[in-house]
Amino acid sequence: MKMIKHFALALSLAMGLGFQSVSAQSLSPNTKWHWNEGTIVVDSPERAPGQTHVLNLTAPKIQTVRVAFVGLGMRGPGAVNRFCHIPGVEIVALCDYEAARAEGCQKMLRNAGLKPADIYSGENGYVELCKRPDIDLVYVATDWDHHFPVAKCALENGKHTAIEVPSAMNLDQCWQLIDLSEKTRKHCMILENCCYDYYELNALAMTQAGVFGEVLRAEGAYIHNLDDFWDWYWKNPSNDPEKLGWRMKYNKENRGDVYATHGLGPVAQCLNIHRGDRFTTLVAMDTKSVHGKEYVEKKTGKPCNDFRNGDHTTTLMRTADGKVVEIQHNVMNPQPYNRLFKLTGTKGYATKYPSEAIALDKSQLTASGVEPQVDNLSSHGFLPDAEYQALMKKYEHPIIKKYGEVGREMGHGGMDYMMDARMVYCLQNGLPLDMDVYDLAEWCCLAELGSLSMDHNCAAVEFPDFTRGHWQDVKGFKHAYAPAEEEKAVEDKAKAYTAAQKEAVAKNKVWDLYDAYKNAADDKAKAKAKKAYDKAVAAVRAASCKACCPGKKK
Repeated sequence: MKMIKHFALALSLAMGLGFQSVSAQSLSPNTKWHWNEGTIVVDSPERAPGQTHVLNLTAPKIQTVRVAFVGLGMRGPGAVNRFCHIPGVEIVALCDYEAARAEGCQKMLRNAGLKPADIYSGENGYVELCKRPDIDLVYVATDWDHHFPVAKCALENGKHTAIEVPSAMNLDQCWQLIDLSEKTRKHCMILENCCYDYYELNALAMTQAGVFGEVLRAEGAYIHNLDDFWDWYWKNPSNDPEKLGWRMKYNKENRGDVYATHGLGPVAQCLNIHRGDRFTTLVAMDTKSVHGKEYVEKKTGKPCNDFRNGDHTTTLMRTADGKVVEIQHNVMNPQPYNRLFKLTGTKGYATKYPSEAIALDKSQLTASGVEPQVDNLSSHGFLPDAEYQALMKKYEHPIIKKYGEVGREMGHGGMDYMMDARMVYCLQNGLPLDMDVYDLAEWCCLAELGSLSMDHNCAAVEFPDFTRGHWQDVKGFKHAYAPAEEEKAVEDKAKAYTAAQKEAVAKNKVWDLYDAYKNAADDKAKAKAKKAYDKAVAAVRAASCKACCPGKKK
């Protein structure tokens, strides 16, 4: 208990987002565990009576997905911009602690010809936002401190919720989100964009087709030297007197892989985690802290003897089916960006960094449906370019075929757009989302479980079963798709809605009315302008609804 209290300090806020401080440290204040033959076993809460799992959860189709964004400092503005390009979406609200940041994102809607969103701000702005009945999805892109409280509020108010990574900072938050998703029957999705990177999606398709045989071992990582960015992170005056910035402060106060999901998510899907297999045990260890410790000492001008996280953290995990996964984290030392992504199978091998490559012998390439162009092909070397390109073309993932071209135009490698567009697709078609609340928990729990391991001489730690007994109910990870006819009908209505909204916004001169309302000289003028603006917005919604649903009143 003393150790927990010692480390249960308030985490500072994310760069560019000024919410009040909320504790989000990696050690839960109420985690209980015991030893079992040398292994640390974390106690798991029982599922409440009448509460059922949300594996393959479906919800009623949402023809027009009305979304609200909370957190518009770093990742949030990019998400707003992407949603401006997804048909059948209405951006209802923008929220940030500082109103100016939320208001600044209106320019994206203006440039896209969409109607303005309502602005929420202040310490509790998201609370009022979540109470609105006309919001389907709350998209959480705040600092790490506020991922959980905003998501919790959204779920409690009956909203589907999507949360940037890491979506939960400790086991207690994982379990609370699981229980809320199960009770409300609302989606709670981890926004792990690396699951939608082009190489990872194609490798997943090959894995599912048996190209690599049975995958026995996988590697993932987040290796990204942040020396050029440490001083950019927001410095919270209420809990960061040394002005370290929130991310350095978090590494100083916490031990373990605090940012595991980029490396873990894609390989977990390849291994069918909680869809026929599950993680059972981990062992974690780290190097001593050198880089982080030196940074703090240079920044503060005094010795730092309490830096928790080592420069490089390694976590080894074993699954129930005897597979092994290695995950690494290093944001301190100078080395090239690397997420590793390696798959070792009984018939082949895939790796993404430092360059994308696949190793198969001639017989396996032929069995996979690709005719080799060379005679001396063996798995001792990587495929030549012609064979590699042929294999990638044959197994190009359907999500890339559908969204990849637009994704590349949207920046950041295209994976963010594919992630968002795919989520909207599933909501519009009433399908299970690609990543559920159990994925969220299993990919985010490495911070606390790894800390428990390292704080006890790198002891083995048993994973909780976040599905509480249902990890074998679903056989194999799959992306859900609607039948072609239904998919086209939904897409046609989505496009009609967005086109009608843009036309109505221009016809009703909504942005002119919005500017008049915002720039009104006094309260009387403001009230008059607001009345005219509200009338125009109502006309836009009516026209949009009529375009996609003739005869339906809104």
